[in-house]
Amino acid sequence: MLIVSETHAFDAPCALLLGGFDGLHRGHGALLDRARETGLPVGITSILGGKAGGELFTRAERRCLFERAGAAFCMEFDFDERFRDTSPEEFLRNLFARLPVRALFCGEDFRFGRGAAGTPALAKALAPCPVTVLPLAEAGGEKIATSRIKRMVADGDMPRANALLLSPYFLAGQVEHGRHVGGPVLGFPTVNLSLPPEKILPAEGVYAGRVQTDAGEYPAVINIGARPTFGVAEKKAEAYLDGFSGDLYGTQVRVLPARFLRPVMKFENVAALRAQLERDKEALNVP
Repeated sequence: MLIVSETHAFDAPCALLLGGFDGLHRGHGALLDRARETGLPVGITSILGGKAGGELFTRAERRCLFERAGAAFCMEFDFDERFRDTSPEEFLRNLFARLPVRALFCGEDFRFGRGAAGTPALAKALAPCPVTVLPLAEAGGEKIATSRIKRMVADGDMPRANALLLSPYFLAGQVEHGRHVGGPVLGFPTVNLSLPPEKILPAEGVYAGRVQTDAGEYPAVINIGARPTFGVAEKKAEAYLDGFSGDLYGTQVRVLPARFLRPVMKFENVAALRAQLERDKEALNVP
């Protein structure tokens, strides 16, 4: 997938999804389906930053999601002072000057440009191509929106959040060296990931889920937050991969928390923690 920038263009006639696209939810799926019907390469715009509460997916994670969805290119915008001060008309002029768009797609609530003054009606008036505006998708009588999904994630309600996403919520990163107590001390070797500061995180706690590695995908017990039994206040994602044996240090993995099991707790001793981890492991097989 090509990343369109001021120095890298996409020259072929294309269909473009216009929006912020902090990940892809079921409402975005309808836009993708309509864009694919054109038979043209499909591109996606992505606005990074500027939203309260953090990002649902980081820049790198979004790129993976868009590529998996079949996007030919992504056009990224950082929500900086220059972007905030761009008028809606100038935003569209710059967009169409850099891309040979033959079909444009957006949701009816999309707003763009300085003061969020740009509307789908303005896009229809200024675009050099047909503009398709789709009504808002709903679930449970409420609009499917990234802000709604972010609230669910922050509450630790991963099943409901994932039901609205085209691909489940995940944390991606490089496996780091941790305290080296998981295997030698507990008998539960784990992988450790730093938590991106810009990313919205599930409520602190222990989750059942999965970890995707180059060696395959494994059921996992995932701790998101501090590790109080060992006096570690720093928050990380730490996961025990059930059935995995090997060394993942330095490799890229995806951690997918799927179901809240319990709060993070401080145990009196290592034996008590080990016993709880055994119970957590058994919970992986419970629907």
